[in-house]
Amino acid sequence: MTERISKTEMKRRFKQEEEAALELALLSDKDLKKLEVSDALKEEILACRNVKGGTRKRQVKYMAKLMREESVNDIFDFLAARKGSKLRDNRLEHEAERLRDVIITEAIEQQQLRLQKSQPWEPDWKGEEIDALVVRYSLDKGDLRRTVHQYVKTRYQNQYKEVFRIVKAALEKDRLLSNM
Repeated sequence: MTERISKTEMKRRFKQEEEAALELALLSDKDLKKLEVSDALKEEILACRNVKGGTRKRQVKYMAKLMREESVNDIFDFLAARKGSKLRDNRLEHEAERLRDVIITEAIEQQQLRLQKSQPWEPDWKGEEIDALVVRYSLDKGDLRRTVHQYVKTRYQNQYKEVFRIVKAALEKDRLLSNM
């Protein structure tokens, strides 16, 4: 997809990674042995256990930086499996919200362009972002386009929520298939 990620979204992601790093610091030695990360990150996790206050905050931020160099998704999956962490699910919901907003923004722009040209805006409108999303997550193109079209025309919240549900289901399906 071609859209850029906003500063706010990047900060939100970094905050989620810091929360995961904090949860890693609370792991038992037994769970830490099962965690498949680099030795450097394991050493930082152990070091984080012994500090408090501002030093701990800095250590957590550094651990989050080290996590980014590895597979953050694997760490989120590990925390969800071992500790019942909701961070992975929250991350998926935020990504679904972001993708929904990207698609809807693109659709509104397409509608405005058509209105300026005094042309009707059809349910089979063309858009790069929605096409990329459909290809990436193998979605039903017609259903998603119709739902987005209905929302842009009417601004009913039910269609807005439905777009979210469609995108979230595609993300969950993709996650499950990648775990198999």
